[in-house]
Amino acid sequence: MQILSTSKPRLPTCIALLAIALLCSGCASPNTVAQLSGVPDNAAELRQTKQPFRNMYYGNIPYPANCEQDCYLPHPLVACQSPAEQCQFTGLQHAPQLQSGFAVRWLGHASFMINAPDGQQILLDPVTGQFDWPVNWAAHLVGTKTRRTTATLTDAELAATDAVLYSHLHYDHFSIRDIKRIGNTAHYYLPYGMAAYLPKGGYNATEMAWYSSARQGGLTIHAVPARHFNSRTLRDENQALWAGWLIEHGNEKLFFAGDTGYSQHFSDIRQKFGEIDICLLPIASYHGPNYRAVHMTPEDALMVADELGCKVMIPWGYGNASWQMGDHSSHSPLLRLLHMQQQLDSQVPLLILNEGDSVIL
Repeated sequence: MQILSTSKPRLPTCIALLAIALLCSGCASPNTVAQLSGVPDNAAELRQTKQPFRNMYYGNIPYPANCEQDCYLPHPLVACQSPAEQCQFTGLQHAPQLQSGFAVRWLGHASFMINAPDGQQILLDPVTGQFDWPVNWAAHLVGTKTRRTTATLTDAELAATDAVLYSHLHYDHFSIRDIKRIGNTAHYYLPYGMAAYLPKGGYNATEMAWYSSARQGGLTIHAVPARHFNSRTLRDENQALWAGWLIEHGNEKLFFAGDTGYSQHFSDIRQKFGEIDICLLPIASYHGPNYRAVHMTPEDALMVADELGCKVMIPWGYGNASWQMGDHSSHSPLLRLLHMQQQLDSQVPLLILNEGDSVIL
């Protein structure tokens, strides 16, 4: 009979094991990062000297339209459990027959899963749970509303991801927890300077300045300007760039604006790339001091969709799983969007999704 010892390891052995564990914790594979230059043309210098990045257009910019009254009237196609809360859009989800080959699944807030015409799977701003630590902890202490439900991705769906595009570092758009779940087989596309915030672990990333372009299989990925700001801590504001993304396959184009306020950069994008087939545009978080300078109202988004020549506009930022930052309620932005669509007599085709919905365009 073999007798197994149940005695505890001696103290020197424990110390040695602890030392090995601490050493190994710093032995994660280094990440591989490529950098693509564009606008601003001194992006590398700004990073090196720790000077802040700036928006392409700043200062007081006139808004093209503004809702003055009755902005949040109930709508017959938005069924809510209480006024503007816990709602579902019940109307027909009309989608123009673009035959673009793109399939879009809205996961909630700013997160999308895109199946591209060449068979690749792309994730946009995947944040599928609560905020990363320590903001989730701080939010709990101050009583900030957190997400009730989130459309989740299975392990198989995550493993099938070919590329991940993040627009900026704010906790509702950039999740280290999700990056670790997705893993290092996907390629990460980030605005210039953001790769330093990736966890260690052999990740492959490309940092891109505005108007730089990269090839991903049969796709061309363009980083484009946004009017916003960037930070992860209290000490790093605007030390990395922020961006929107344009994904191009042949003549078909899908645009994800990221968080952005209204400015002339949208006209610049239209001039450079022409009409855009599918536009994923934010419509929330515009209340509060200076919020609208860096977030669009629903009427801003409608006007932008017209400026971009969008063949279909899919709004995001509202919803039952939203954090309701700078919003009256979970669906007040959607109610305002439907109201202003009528007020402005907007001819932009709207495709309204509920969280988790998928559509083939």
